[in-house]
Amino acid sequence: MKSKRSYSLAALASLSVAALLSCWLAAPAKADYDDDDGTEAKIRKGLAVAPVPLDLTRRNIRLVGLGSYIVNVQSGCNDCHSAGPATQFVQGGNPYFGQHPAVVNPETYLGGGRNFGPLVPNSPDIVSRNLTPDKAGKTLGGDNFSQFLETIRTGRDPDHVHPTCGAGVTTSCLPPPFDGDLLQIMPWPVYRHLTTSDLRAVYEYLGSVPCVEGGPGEPVNRCR
Repeated sequence: MKSKRSYSLAALASLSVAALLSCWLAAPAKADYDDDDGTEAKIRKGLAVAPVPLDLTRRNIRLVGLGSYIVNVQSGCNDCHSAGPATQFVQGGNPYFGQHPAVVNPETYLGGGRNFGPLVPNSPDIVSRNLTPDKAGKTLGGDNFSQFLETIRTGRDPDHVHPTCGAGVTTSCLPPPFDGDLLQIMPWPVYRHLTTSDLRAVYEYLGSVPCVEGGPGEPVNRCR
């Protein structure tokens, strides 16, 4: 059983984070910050629309906010990196059913597992990956930012889940002209044009969201 002191410390920590967010959101933009492109507004909006509690420990809150804006407003990453339309929203909070307010399901948020089926008949199903950090706080299978940047810029699949079919490669492979070294379905040809700063913000945000179990290739109890 936790002591009263433990509960007090936990409560204090929660209040501290809440106070930090409240003060930061209420504070005016820094005088030396160039906001001509609306970046400040995007940061504020990103923090406001994040559908899950964020771990801001040792994180740059501005990068997290901008990353949330890109992930949740500009890109809609959860549309593909959740388990699918049936569980993307909680019961009673599905905007496509005319239900308001919309409430994203935190149990599946960015946890991967959406099955897009085969690219062509008799090829393996393409299933979205889990983007949430594991219990050790490692994001994207432990990729550092340089590795994440390389993946987005080139589309190269670091996990080699579906190699190109060929001599001696006949299982879970993609037939030509598909290139098994490249991520399929994932729109990296578009996202590769994001600035390095924007991609850094996305990476920072992904590291701040809660861990979700499951996803292709993920170990059992990745969150515990």
